Amino acid sequence: MFDMMFSPMKIGTMEVKNRVVMTAAEFSLGQANGEPTERLMNYYEERAKGGVGLIIPGICRVNDMAATSTFTQLSMSSDRHIEPMREMVSRIHRHGAKLCIQLHHPGRQGYTSSINSLPLIIPITDKFPSFPKTMFKMTPLLLGMEQKKICMSQEAPSKCELSAHGATRIHAMSNKAVKKLIRDFINAAVRCKKAGVDAVELHATHGYIIQQFLSPNTNQRTDEYGGSFENRLRFITEIIEGIKAECGKDYPLIVRLCVDEMYDRIGMPDKGYNLETGKEIAKRLERLGVDALDVSSACYDTYNYWLEPTSFEPGWRAYLAKEIKGVVDIPVIAANFIRSPEQAERQLEEGYQDFVGSARNFICDPYWAKKAQDGHPEKIRRCIGCLHCIKSFIENASFKGTPGECALNPSVGIEREYESMPKTGRGFNAVVIGAGPAGLTAAITLKRRGFNVTVLEKENEPGGQVNTAATGPFKDKLHWAIEDMMTEATDLGVEVKCGVEATADMISELNPYAAICATGGIPVRPRSIKGVENENVVIAPDVLLGKVEIKDSKVAVIGSGLTGLETTEKLNEMGNEVTIVEMAKAVAENAWFQFVDDSLSRIKPYGTQILLNTKLVSIENDGVTVEDKDGQRKIPVDYVVLSMGVRPDNQLAKELEEKGIKCVAVGDAAKGGTIGNATQSAFHAAMII
Repeated sequence: MFDMMFSPMKIGTMEVKNRVVMTAAEFSLGQANGEPTERLMNYYEERAKGGVGLIIPGICRVNDMAATSTFTQLSMSSDRHIEPMREMVSRIHRHGAKLCIQLHHPGRQGYTSSINSLPLIIPITDKFPSFPKTMFKMTPLLLGMEQKKICMSQEAPSKCELSAHGATRIHAMSNKAVKKLIRDFINAAVRCKKAGVDAVELHATHGYIIQQFLSPNTNQRTDEYGGSFENRLRFITEIIEGIKAECGKDYPLIVRLCVDEMYDRIGMPDKGYNLETGKEIAKRLERLGVDALDVSSACYDTYNYWLEPTSFEPGWRAYLAKEIKGVVDIPVIAANFIRSPEQAERQLEEGYQDFVGSARNFICDPYWAKKAQDGHPEKIRRCIGCLHCIKSFIENASFKGTPGECALNPSVGIEREYESMPKTGRGFNAVVIGAGPAGLTAAITLKRRGFNVTVLEKENEPGGQVNTAATGPFKDKLHWAIEDMMTEATDLGVEVKCGVEATADMISELNPYAAICATGGIPVRPRSIKGVENENVVIAPDVLLGKVEIKDSKVAVIGSGLTGLETTEKLNEMGNEVTIVEMAKAVAENAWFQFVDDSLSRIKPYGTQILLNTKLVSIENDGVTVEDKDGQRKIPVDYVVLSMGVRPDNQLAKELEEKGIKCVAVGDAAKGGTIGNATQSAFHAAMII
């Protein structure tokens, strides 16, 4: 069915059993000393069992002094790491997969709180394993100090502008420091070979230090490591030459290469380097003996163009890989926002690349490859690009010392525990009210635990509030979550009844052992605001669902959360002149920045006015009265759209408790949040019943 994808191919001397590569994505599954934990090995072994041919784990540091992006990443900085890594190799080889370690240094995108601290933290943690819990409690203080620039400076090729996300102070590396770091990369590769690792990859994309040396935007050195194109390549050249000299020319070496910094996508076409330069770099790397190129793009300044949010079309950057493949004769690996086996096979057949890569596909479904190879692609749990993985990783790794999460795969980081979850349901009845992502997650989990599960959904189709969110501009992929959950639930034997409005009496008749209330939330419509019941006032979901159509009018959108931004996009497209009124000091203050950047890139060209630190006072038939630091004023509008969040709809849960039925509210019925928040709360609730 996918003959090309599941045919073997060589990268140098290494034969990979198929063309499927799990590309690197750090998930905070390790420990301070950099050795692989049981949890980390379980995580990658599950993907090997799932049919992936080549696994490239998350970032691996090459020294402990200033090369840290997270305290829980892998390390090959000393000989102590060789034997623990050997165990990880054997776990991956057990299932016929190959292991490649990605060598990394963050440069200006690192956290300054880690500088020089690991050499102290590692021996303390070795002696007192609970120490990291205390350490992570200090994170808010440390990050606060960084923001105030009360911190050490992070090393970078040169003194240049700060990254959009990363170190708050940087300094130019001395020539001696550059040469030492080159040595660190070479030594780490040597240790990988000694541990039996099949290949190493140099991380030269996403704005980390090797890319910083390659880019004229971040490399303004005046010595032999900066200035000309030739000099900017010297850093990676000497690393490659050193690895080939000490590991042997036949030891497979891959470079994950940024072939276009994508500054033109944010209106800065003269900044950094573009695809034409990327092609020249690729040709040079081939001549140096690199065995494959893992093609990517962008940096932290252009975040959305390497880690795409939902709105991007699958395969949108496949052209990058094809351009590189056209100028080199070594294998090309590329992710290209691949979401389906059909897309992967097509891009292989049409010569865009030689290997199909992804991290998020395999985070979301460890058995993505096996399901495709077995002829059941319809059973794949598809990544919807909701970015809960990166958001949870950043928050958890920084503040909790816990791993990242997947909005659709609750087993991430607990693979063994998930596989052996207690089967204590013993056929008892369990009722789930609501067939949105929280309800379906709860139902699937309860069924896996052995309960007899019935889901009651008042609407005529499953989906809950995802049905509203998926109608937003470019958000249709969100509905994949519901489609795939329904496939899994049906396969497991969960009974889903739509068009049934549940009551406490109805549920009581089913004699459930327990119930989970996933009834969602109700849009907030504050009665304290004068005029909120006027005929010209509507709620955002009604606009998104097309229940209310507004055209060629002046509209005030109250609230700049993601729903407010999506509603604004739709109103803009329908010819309206929109003003957003927001009480907070920033747009969508609690939302993940990538989604905000993404929406604003489409909203701004319409000239939408955004009023921050502005309070809605009252609504009139011909406008709204708002208040800011300068006092009150009236804005003439024809319509007012309320996007002020939701309040939990948990009345039924209370009624069930009164009847003596165990009931837990989850998702928006407990607390408003994202799909990821909803599914995580539902999973944990279903596990403790």
